[in-house]
Amino acid sequence: MPISTPNTEPTTEAAAPAVASGFAPLRIPLFRDRWIAATVSSLGTWMQDTAGTWLMTALTTSPLLIALMQTAASLPILILGLLAGATADIFDRRKLLLFWQAWMLASVAILAVLTFLGHISPWALLAFTFLLNIGAAMNNPAWQAIVPELVPRKLIPDTVSLNAASNNIARAVGPALGGLMVAAFKTPHTGAGAVFALNAISFAGVIWVLVNWKRTPLFKSALPSERIAGSMRGGLRYLRYSPQLQSSLVRAFAYCFFVSALWALLAVVARRDLKQGPLGYGILNGALGVGALLAATQLHRVRASLSADRILFVATLYQSFTLLVMAFVPNPWLLIPVLVLSGSAWTATMSSINTSVQLSVPPWITARALGMYMMTFQGAMALGSILWGFIAEHSQPNIALAASAAGLALSLPIVHRFKILQGPIPDFSPYQFKRPAPQLVGVPSQSASSIDVGFAEPDLNEGPVRISIEYRIPIDRYADFTHAIHDLRGVRLRDGAFRWAVYRDANDPTHLNETFLMESWLDYLRSRERTTAADTAIRDRVYALHNDPNPPRVSHQIYARELS
Repeated sequence: MPISTPNTEPTTEAAAPAVASGFAPLRIPLFRDRWIAATVSSLGTWMQDTAGTWLMTALTTSPLLIALMQTAASLPILILGLLAGATADIFDRRKLLLFWQAWMLASVAILAVLTFLGHISPWALLAFTFLLNIGAAMNNPAWQAIVPELVPRKLIPDTVSLNAASNNIARAVGPALGGLMVAAFKTPHTGAGAVFALNAISFAGVIWVLVNWKRTPLFKSALPSERIAGSMRGGLRYLRYSPQLQSSLVRAFAYCFFVSALWALLAVVARRDLKQGPLGYGILNGALGVGALLAATQLHRVRASLSADRILFVATLYQSFTLLVMAFVPNPWLLIPVLVLSGSAWTATMSSINTSVQLSVPPWITARALGMYMMTFQGAMALGSILWGFIAEHSQPNIALAASAAGLALSLPIVHRFKILQGPIPDFSPYQFKRPAPQLVGVPSQSASSIDVGFAEPDLNEGPVRISIEYRIPIDRYADFTHAIHDLRGVRLRDGAFRWAVYRDANDPTHLNETFLMESWLDYLRSRERTTAADTAIRDRVYALHNDPNPPRVSHQIYARELS
């Protein structure tokens, strides 16, 4: 799993104990092969992250160019995260993963050859790092979304923890190995080239597993696939009307924007302030990985006594302290234990936010939600790295680190009102309608003689479609109804409506009408497929207030275009 950024695997309370005892998924050959291949690939990725950053310090002394290595790793997801999620929700995920794994292998292999030959410049290194992470950006939403297809549902919590452990094992070991390998050769070019070559080979294992995977999707819609543009609009529409998802992304952006200074300037601190070579930088980076691994194995115990918001509060304060230590305490023996706990704080925060993303969306939008989360995460890292690198370039690295520490602490009261993982988890299991979908009839057609009148073949892309629902609400239930129907508004808009309203009859306030618009009849049918048990519970609250022997009357209208 080629991820060139800190761990983004979700970790739930139920999943966390699996690191210690939940090894059942590894008894499944397909998942075991995937886990081993992903661990090796992640190891290669973390080795490359260290070797590439250190090679940049050998090519230039500019703190800005060094910090741009983090930007090159993060910016592709800022640009492509939503597109990646949309493609993963539309196309065959196995084929997508094969393509992007091959893309990454080719990018790293070319970079290795150029580095060995000495034909590498700072800007070329940034360009190939950017190309590699285009592949990672397009790969990651599909990679995370295939987990339910590999193991039984009851083993998913254990699977999630094993995936988190895989990335953290690689992150704990990879940076030190990358630094050691660079230091083992006479020149940084040769050492970095060797690391790049090993990373290219590491993708082959993942490709082999995907080639041999006989995929059986959990669900395949009978409806035609969404188009990419429509799928992306659907993802943004869901985000607009999902306060829980919005809170998760706000917390992710605020935290990562300021903490990005740690990742972007660690190599500068190691070389300029601590007078350490590539091995020393790898050890500092590995200390973060050790802390991340400790958090992955112990986080379930922390969550038993602390809420997600309290975890984020404590971790944010500690990261502010870490940035201050990096700025003003140039002693590696003091910095290493601080970085170990910093790695734990990072993983605790990002795992909590990642979990809140996955628990706040239904399966049909999961890959797009993950894409938007990673876009937010990496976008904050990219933008933060540019800012802190610029400040370090034009003043001193310790000033940039101190500024990021102050900004992180000052942001806490602002973002703390965006709560995550509060209240019961919604039931996003699909709801099966007991009534069949209404049948669409085509527009009237007329023969040339104007005698025989019939109906044209229905076009599922016709629209817009107006759905109208009429309610009879007693006066004493009017206030309850308005509260319930506005909760239902969010459901309609998240599931595909682009406009919604509720009206009362001017002459009869007990007669109310709910109206919402869909772009096409096909979108309306998709919205029925997307209805979950939680959505149905909200709708049933509204229907329970309807006071009539007959259920609310539903009608469907399609915009009547002028016929030629």
